[in-house]
Amino acid sequence: MSRAHPIISVTGASGSGRGTVREAFRNVFHRQGIRAVFVDGESFHRYDREEMAKARRAAETAAGGCATFSHFGPEANLFEDLETLFRTYGETGTGRHRAYLHSDEDALPHAAQGLRPGQFTPWADIRPGTDVLVYEGLHGAVKTDTVDVSRHVDLRIGVAPIINLEWIQKLHNDTTLRGYSEQAVMDVILRRMHDYVHYVIPQFERSDINFQKVSVVDTSDPIVARDVPSDDECLVVIRFRDPDAHSIDFPYLLRELHDSRMTRRNTIVVPGGKLGLAMELILAPITDRLCAARKAA
Repeated sequence: MSRAHPIISVTGASGSGRGTVREAFRNVFHRQGIRAVFVDGESFHRYDREEMAKARRAAETAAGGCATFSHFGPEANLFEDLETLFRTYGETGTGRHRAYLHSDEDALPHAAQGLRPGQFTPWADIRPGTDVLVYEGLHGAVKTDTVDVSRHVDLRIGVAPIINLEWIQKLHNDTTLRGYSEQAVMDVILRRMHDYVHYVIPQFERSDINFQKVSVVDTSDPIVARDVPSDDECLVVIRFRDPDAHSIDFPYLLRELHDSRMTRRNTIVVPGGKLGLAMELILAPITDRLCAARKAA
C-alpha cells in the first residue's frame, strides 16, 4: 500500500458490473479533480486472442479434451508483471502497462502500427503526475504461492453477481452479441470453473467492499433463461469488510438510498436501480480521504 500513490482495484468477471464501478469512479474523480490512470486487467493476459486459441487447443489435446485452461488461471496471465506494476506505481507513481484492443474501434488509433482487435499495444510507462491508479479486471486482489497482488492495493472492491445471474449474463452476451451457441458458452463456463473457484472467488474474501447483485426473479435454470433480469428485478448486497476502517456512515446511506435496509452490522441491501448512486455515495468520501493522505504524504 502507498499513501503517496494509492491503488484501487475492481475485481470481477466480464459483465459482473465492473463497468458501473468504473463510471462511478469517473464521476467522482471528475467532481473531485482527481487525475486517475485506468488499467484494464485484460492487458495482463499472457496471450492475445489468436495465441489464446492455440494455447487452449494445445491444453485440451494434452488433457485428452478435458482441459481447465482459461483466462481465469495463472497459466494464461502475467501475475508477476501485474504485481510489479502495483509495487512500482505505489513507490514511484509510474510503471509499465499496455492496452488490450477489444474491438475495431479500439484498434483504429493503432492501425499505423499494424495492430488488430484482439492484440496488445506495446508496453509503455505510465506518465508521471496521476493521483491514483484504478485496476479493473479479474485479478485485482489475486494471491498465489509466488504472487500477492492484493498487498499493494489501498482499496479492494469486488463485484460478483450470484452465480446463476452471472451465467445468464454471459450466456446472453455471448449468444446475442457474439454469435456463439449455448453449448459453446456452457463449455467455456465449465472449463473455467476450476480456475474460477481457486483464483477468482478467494479474492472476494480480501475485498474491502463487495457489491453482489441478487435477482428476485427465478434464475434456477440459467441455461433456459431468455432475458437478463433488469435492475428493477434485482437487489444489491453491499458488504464492508471493516466499516470503521473507511468511516462508513450507514444512517446517511439509508437516508439517501430509499428502500434500502441493513441486514448485518457490515451489510446494506439496496434496490438494483440505485447501484450507481450507491457506489458514488460510498466511494466519494473514501477516494477523498485517499487523496488527502496522498497530499499529506
